Amino acid sequence: MVFSSIYNDISQSVWRFVYFKCGDEAQADDLVQEAFIKLWNNCAKVTKDKAKSFLFTVANNAFLNEVAHKKVVLKHAQLSPSKVDNQSPEFVLEEKQYHKKLQDAIANLSEAQRTAFLLNRIEGMKYTEIAEHLNISVKAVEKRMSQALKALRTEFKNI
Repeated sequence: MVFSSIYNDISQSVWRFVYFKCGDEAQADDLVQEAFIKLWNNCAKVTKDKAKSFLFTVANNAFLNEVAHKKVVLKHAQLSPSKVDNQSPEFVLEEKQYHKKLQDAIANLSEAQRTAFLLNRIEGMKYTEIAEHLNISVKAVEKRMSQALKALRTEFKNI
């Protein structure tokens, strides 16, 4: 009964948190499920008051572990021979550089700016919705978005 109420109250928030970190719905589903399984296994140790914090921490740590694993896989994949591509080498190189620069630029935003930016631009939420979701004022959302867009414009002004 308590577990069901925690799941119903918190699962969407945890899912959105993980989704904005990873950008993949399936991965977010898996990480949230993993977090709730760990909560279930540790229900004797975790109080209801601490359940939300526990879930967010477990989900975040699971995400970070997957990122570390993907880095190892990527490093290994770079050592194996690459596939033949019909696109010009210059285009492929420019595309890789652009995607890398975009990922780096978004990663260099503060956590607050990145979250507001992704909620607005990827999720399509309005500033008022973001403010409600993050429990902050609309002015704070406006400031975070302004700073994020300014940083991204600065990074990409020569492209």
